[in-house]
Amino acid sequence: MDAAFTEEQDEIRRTLRALLRKRCGPEQVRAAVRTPAGYDEALWRQLAGQLGLPGLALPAAYGGAGCGPTELALACEETGRAVLPAPLIGTAVLAAPLILALGGERQRTALLPPLAAGELTATLVVPGGRLATALALTGPNDGDWAGGGRAGGIQARLSPEPEALPPTGGGRRAGGTWRLYGEAAQVLDGHTADVLVVAAHTGGFARSRTLLFAVRAKGPDGAAAPGLLRTRQTAMDETRPRARVELRDVAAELLGEDASGGDAAAEAAAGALAATGATAAACLAAEAVGAAEEALSRTVDHVKQRTQFGRPIGAFQAVQHRLADLYVAVQAARSAAYYAAWAAGGGRPEPGAGALALAQALETLRAVSAEAVQLHGGIGFTWEHAAHLYFKRAACDELLLGPVHRLRARAAEQAGLFAGEGADGAVAGGAARPGARAAVRA
Repeated sequence: MDAAFTEEQDEIRRTLRALLRKRCGPEQVRAAVRTPAGYDEALWRQLAGQLGLPGLALPAAYGGAGCGPTELALACEETGRAVLPAPLIGTAVLAAPLILALGGERQRTALLPPLAAGELTATLVVPGGRLATALALTGPNDGDWAGGGRAGGIQARLSPEPEALPPTGGGRRAGGTWRLYGEAAQVLDGHTADVLVVAAHTGGFARSRTLLFAVRAKGPDGAAAPGLLRTRQTAMDETRPRARVELRDVAAELLGEDASGGDAAAEAAAGALAATGATAAACLAAEAVGAAEEALSRTVDHVKQRTQFGRPIGAFQAVQHRLADLYVAVQAARSAAYYAAWAAGGGRPEPGAGALALAQALETLRAVSAEAVQLHGGIGFTWEHAAHLYFKRAACDELLLGPVHRLRARAAEQAGLFAGEGADGAVAGGAARPGARAAVRA
């Protein structure tokens, strides 16, 4: 692994950091999250038009920049530093890679260029708040997490009548069309996304499988798709807007060339979700590292200025030790995030690298943001202070993607630490006795 960045990668970081410093300060973040969209739409268009941020990791053939997970992770590190409220994660990290991996050529041509240009936004809809499971970060994603054939989740059925399919602009399909019914809560940018990549269960109990579908949220006339209801939800971290998405017999198109949705399509969907999860973990880890570094930098600036007993509190050894420990933690988390991005980009496919990096980054952000609130003293406990932007991000990211001990346990399973009988408490078949799992969690 070559740890040195290229000139292009350094330029991405410098340009994005300079722009966000001008356009995305704490007060501007607070103003943006209170808009109906939950983010600054003008800033998003600028990021898309000038920097090509949504299409950074998409191939040039579909309007992207042709970069990879490393460049996308570096961009996420800078957006995390600014706690940028934007549909970047849903569009560029989750939905677009799935469309690229599973979609047919017609679907890619119809959806990816406008996503890369920022003309459309997208997100991944996973029922039951099981995003981490769907991405294979906290457990295998070959189960019934999308519904299981019982009430709840999102169900898909193939209606016999042929219909016009609005999701990707295709015409009629002789075999009928897929219909989705169900709901999902806590969907990132679910109230504004133009394209929904929906994980739905089909096949009933006998042939249970999970497939991915594309749903265009609005028709050509700008009206909401029939049967689709989206409601923005209250979230502690307002910089990550979330919504409840309800689908009541909504027309959808299966991602892929095989419109029948057989077992091969289910296997492809599970593989694409796991591959996307590896990249997403690296990007989200880098984003958490950027947030942690900025929170630490603001705290260091504060302790240099705040005086107590006639001297800056940063001069006290106890404060210096706490900050030094946080600095070491941030640098270690950064190294893990960079390695995970390099591995996801094909440097060395290593199962569990993304989950471990994400666990370390989330844990670091939690520690740094908590210390930031403490070391800012009384002002740090006010909701209006910038420290709370990072504290809320830390708390909500772990709820959305963790918890940390499950990320580590999954990485341990993928690394084969629980395979075979041994003195560590592991048993054959990849399972482990409770004592062994407890040790990993600790």
